[in-house]
Amino acid sequence: MIGRLITSAALLIIGLFFPEGSAGRTLISLVSALVIGYDVVLAAIRNILHRELLDEMFLMFIASLGAFILGEATEGALVVLLFQLGEFLQDLAVDRSRKSISSLMKIRPEKAVVERDGREITVEPEEVKIGEMIVVRPGDRIPLDGHIVEGESFLDTVALTGESVPRAARPGDEVLSGCVNLRGVLRIQVLRGFGESAVSRILELVENATERKSHADKFITRFARIYTPVVVSGALLLFAIAGLITGNWAEWLRRSLTFLVISCPCALVISVPLSYFNGIGKASRKGILVKGSNVLEELSRAGLVALDKTGTVTKGVFEVVAVHPEEMNEEELIHLAAGAEKYSTHPIADAIRESAPEWERIDVRDGQETAGQGVVATVEGRRVAAGNERLMIAEGVRCNDCHLAGTIVHIAVDGKYEGHLVIADVIRESAGEAVRQIKKLGIRKTVMLTGDRKNVAESIGKQIGADEVYADLKPEDKVNRICRLMAERDSARETVLFVGDGINDAPVLATADLGVAMGATGSDAAVEAADIVLIDDDPLKLAEGIRLARRTQRIVKENIIFSIAVKVLVMIFGAFGILPLWLAVFSDVGVCLLAVLNAMR
Repeated sequence: MIGRLITSAALLIIGLFFPEGSAGRTLISLVSALVIGYDVVLAAIRNILHRELLDEMFLMFIASLGAFILGEATEGALVVLLFQLGEFLQDLAVDRSRKSISSLMKIRPEKAVVERDGREITVEPEEVKIGEMIVVRPGDRIPLDGHIVEGESFLDTVALTGESVPRAARPGDEVLSGCVNLRGVLRIQVLRGFGESAVSRILELVENATERKSHADKFITRFARIYTPVVVSGALLLFAIAGLITGNWAEWLRRSLTFLVISCPCALVISVPLSYFNGIGKASRKGILVKGSNVLEELSRAGLVALDKTGTVTKGVFEVVAVHPEEMNEEELIHLAAGAEKYSTHPIADAIRESAPEWERIDVRDGQETAGQGVVATVEGRRVAAGNERLMIAEGVRCNDCHLAGTIVHIAVDGKYEGHLVIADVIRESAGEAVRQIKKLGIRKTVMLTGDRKNVAESIGKQIGADEVYADLKPEDKVNRICRLMAERDSARETVLFVGDGINDAPVLATADLGVAMGATGSDAAVEAADIVLIDDDPLKLAEGIRLARRTQRIVKENIIFSIAVKVLVMIFGAFGILPLWLAVFSDVGVCLLAVLNAMR
């Protein structure tokens, strides 16, 4: 195309050395037009045969042909040259956008090294089963989701989350497919099959994202279908009526052709979808998967954000957050409590064991667990009771109250009260900052919904800065609460968002105007029901997504207003003969190119 553009322009310059209207200039201009525009001619003829007359190829063919008929050979060739130049520059811009999206496809791992029968073999990632052990060497991309069994390293997660700083990875950590291992050899036990892995979810969501059109996209499609026949009819009427009145048919044919060329709505048709396409691509590179341009449009109108607590505001993992001993030191109290809970399968027991170093070596005998109360066991020769107030009453021990929110585990040793542990779901480090960032964007209200107890919920809600907290909610209660919040919105255009992660959140995600799911720890049902997925479970990305959506929407509006305003103005000039045909094409190409460049922002 570059060669054709240069050749055509060179021929046009040579033609200028021949007298205007001479056979030499006409012949050279015709060759120049055919060199650069033969595909335009072929496309126009093909469309005529298929009865698809009202497209830009047809308009350019008619305009150029008309110029040659009127004896303006140079102008006829220049029309096609400028049109092809504009198309070429637009294609470059679109290709750049497509490459930014297709670069995501590079995160798809091509192979996996799996341990089978005592040896390492290379297979397709789809062939690896859940529970198998894979080996990932430095420089390799992790092929499947899993947790590290052996080895330490740093992971490049930029392709998944947009995070530029490598993330440390140690035994026990869960890692996602698509990350690149930067240092040591890792042995990873597979947690999910390839079809359910993070990388597969990302690719599927990005591939399907452009299928869901925004209101602006749909408007442009409808606009083009109605607009083009209207302007073609207008050009014909202009030629027929003005020509009949003035008798100057050649002049009004020229003006009608100019009017037709200017009228082509390519700036709108290209720039609006391209703006959304760029917005979705930019969000994907930052770890925010948006399932369509309509979702991006609605996200820009966010006015109320509701957050689920467990797994969204908090990590969904219990930890010992406070130790309150009576006489013995904190380490000894935790040591005895971990011993008593050594064989318990309760999540609270997991948290207590994790807080005690080398708990596996503690000598424990005669452990007895009572459902709804706690555990009594002989720990290193001492009778230890660990549980709630009911267990302490059963042991004949008086316990102390605790002012902190969370699950309180009281500890009695040999019949004497020795203190208590506070177990709570840990708040995500970025949760409070996320709420602050959301409020800075002018979000009217932030709400936290949870099935947890009221005192725990209110404590967490206060820490993160939520405006309202609703606790003790069942899944159906959450749906009803979201419906109420949607009914109370300030305007019909205001969007209500719900952010969640669990299977029980799926109905709420589907009910809200926009559902946002946590992609790393979120359930398949939540990810499927959601409109937006945060790949690395960072709630801060929600504020970033809203900012990006608003910027995209602003650019779309700029392009629509700019394109239509300039079109109308230039069409009026063209109809009154103020603009020559080549300048009309130049202005049309310029408007389209400016709109495309604006979309690329």
